[in-house]
Parts: sequence; structure tokens; C-alpha cells
Amino acid sequence: MSRKVAGRKLLLVNPVNSAKVGFSINLSSRFPPLGLGIVAALTPPDWEVELIDENFDRFRYREADLVAITAFTSAANRAYEIASIYRREGVPVVMGGIHASMRPEEAAHYVDAVVTGEVESVWSRILADAVSGALQPMYYGQLLNVADCRRPRREIYSAGYQFATIQTSRGCPLDCDFCSVTAFNGRRYRRRPPDQVLDELETIEAGLLFFVDDNIIGYGAPSRDLALQIFRGIVERGINKHWFCQASVNIADDPEVLEWASRAGCRMIFLGIEAEDDAALAAVNKRLNRKRGADAYELIFRRIHQAGIAVLGAFIFGMDGDTPDKLFRRADYIIQSGVDVMQCTAMTPLPGTRLFANLRRQRRLLFENFPRDWDRYSLTEVVHQPLDLSADELSEVLRTCMKRIYAMPVLKAKANQTLRETGRWDATEFAWQSNLNYREIAVAPTTFAAASLA
Repeated sequence: MSRKVAGRKLLLVNPVNSAKVGFSINLSSRFPPLGLGIVAALTPPDWEVELIDENFDRFRYREADLVAITAFTSAANRAYEIASIYRREGVPVVMGGIHASMRPEEAAHYVDAVVTGEVESVWSRILADAVSGALQPMYYGQLLNVADCRRPRREIYSAGYQFATIQTSRGCPLDCDFCSVTAFNGRRYRRRPPDQVLDELETIEAGLLFFVDDNIIGYGAPSRDLALQIFRGIVERGINKHWFCQASVNIADDPEVLEWASRAGCRMIFLGIEAEDDAALAAVNKRLNRKRGADAYELIFRRIHQAGIAVLGAFIFGMDGDTPDKLFRRADYIIQSGVDVMQCTAMTPLPGTRLFANLRRQRRLLFENFPRDWDRYSLTEVVHQPLDLSADELSEVLRTCMKRIYAMPVLKAKANQTLRETGRWDATEFAWQSNLNYREIAVAPTTFAAASLA
């Protein structure tokens, strides 16, 4: 049994996939584990709280009375491995986060208690049950009013993170086939009060910031007005930060929002473009993009550029209907488009999504020895059988496209484009560094490896 310390100690663990590097290869591609910071904030002061973050520190055993782990799908096995170490020592382990929420029965085989969904509604009960030795196998988090959300305890995070993170909303009504956000946070868009967000921003020391919301302006006029209050408040309070965020293409419809976002320090916006091809968008239920049409993309990019903001465009390779010719055209489009930063991933069916359920029902998943094969579900490996080409062909096409997209002459041309279109050196620097990060991921030897050779 583990040694009991004076008071009680909670150990938080942020595991990293040790089999592949993926998007954790770059320092600036890593972000603090916001959920664990919130758990720390929910924990009363009579508990000592420590974080092991494998983004920076390889795990080594620490004494604890309770261990809480979160994990993305590609790091689930590492989470289970660490959990087993503590369970052998008689230390109870709780696991939550996106993977455990999507695969609770699986996680229950490796930990003492599983938390599904948002943790705020159940954490105090978990602590009480742990103290009394009566942890339940499952705790079901409820979707609460986000105005009651705690600020994360940022002092537990490593000083090595280049970006701080903050959340202004939860939930997404769009429900794309490949996305598990709706399953985790619900379809109702819930916003925090602007003053609460601004007060938290004033406590963040880092000068670089990532708003983790899936769509920072949300949907509809009331949500748009709340986002605008945040942007104006940043300017009025003199909060001096450079930041990037995620949004849907509808952000380009509102020049006032873009103007105030830029004045507030926004230097880059992540847009889930996914494809320039309508059939590919239809295959993944990307309704908002289909409604606009690919022909509208350049106008969207131009409006964002006019506000002095760079565009990070996310694209997916391997959707149903994709052929080698279509994917080579997609690469050409990405290179020639007004997108400043290029994120390219293999279509990946993550658990909890309709895409995963459909492909599994169709027997098109290439790797189903779970949990072992979760290591492969990192967005950088072909893990399903495409419809119109083989998995090996898709892998080969991806590697060829990545060499073209991330060639240094292309990246330099993109940087010149960003400076010309935005007129801002800081937006250009954001875009340039981001492209270098994606290039390092894309050209890694294990990235987009052929399924038969992986």
C-alpha cells in the first residue's frame, strides 16, 4: 500500500503517446491540459495537488492518495499503463477526458473510476468517495451553466508552454461526422459571461494565448454580441496579448467582429475547411461549408486578411469519394489558395463519432485491436479502408502531397502572401512558425506511414 502523507495528495497526470510523436512533436504545438487545471481548481485546499505532464517530464512514480488522469485517444494506452502502476500500489485511479468519455467501459478495465463528460458536477463527490474508500465505477458529468466554471490553476502547468489557453464557451450544434465535440460538450452552445472571461484574462501572464473554443463567435446574434464584448473589453482594459482562435467560416460575415478581434490581438484564425470539393464535404456532413460553397472560400480568406489576421486552414485527406487525382488537386488548391497556414491530416475515425460507428459497421477499420491500436489514431496514420483507393495508396499520396505542400519555397511564398494580404509582421510570424511546425510533423518518418508497413 502507498504511504499516506500529511493531509492528502492528488496527483494529476497528462500522458503522451510514447509510440508516435504526432502533434506533440513541436513545443508550440503543445497546450496546457486545461481540464486538469480545472480539476485542480475544484480540489479543496486540504489536498496537495501535483501535475505530471509528459509533454515536458517523463513519468516517474510519486506518492499519492488519489490519481486523476485524462487522455486523448492516441494517448489512452499510456494512460492505462500509468494507471496500472498506481493500482498495483493500492492507489485509486480516476480517469476522465474525451477518450474515457467515449469509451467508458474500456477505461473501466484499467482504472477504479471513470468520469464521462464535464467534470464540474461530480468532482466533489469523487473526492468524498475516495476519502471514504467508496469510489463508484462510473460518474456521469452533467452539462452545467458555464458561468459557474472555475478558472484553471495555471500555476501547476510547466513554464515550458509557449501558449496559455482559455475557454469562453462549450458545445457545438454543427455535429460533423468526424468530430466528437458534440458528444462530449453537447449541441447547445453555452457562453461564459464576458466580464468573467476578461477577469481571467487579466490573471494570465503569458503573452501568447489560444482560445480553445471550437467556434469563438458561436451561432446567432446573441452569441456574436458576447464575443464582441470580450474583444472590446480586451482593448478597453489594455490586455496586451497576441492570440489565435478557432471559428467557422461565418466569422467572415461580420467585419465589426473581425476588426475588434484584430484590435484585441487576434493574429490567426483556425478554420476547418476540410476540402474544396463539395462531394467530400457532403461525405462528412460539413453543412456550413457546403452551404457557402468552395467558391466562397477566397472571399472569406480575403475578408479575414483585410482585418490583419492570418488564416489557418485545416484539410482532411481520405474522405469517401477521394481519389488520387482529387487529393493531388486538393494539394494544389491548398498551395494556391489564400490560406496562410496549412494543416493536413489523414481522415481519422475517433471513438464517439458517427464516422467511427459507420466505418466499424462497414468493417472498414484497419486496426481494431483495442486498446492497443489506439496508438495509431493520431491523425497522422491511415487507419481505415478508403472507398476509392487502397490504404497504401492513400498513405503514398499523402506523403507525396505533404512534400509538395510543405516544400520550403511554398512556405516562403505563403509568408510573403501573409505579409502582403494582412500588412502585419506579427500575423506573418504567427503563420510562418505554424507552417514550420506542421512541416516538421508532416515530414517525420512515421507520419502517414503505409498501413501495411506501420
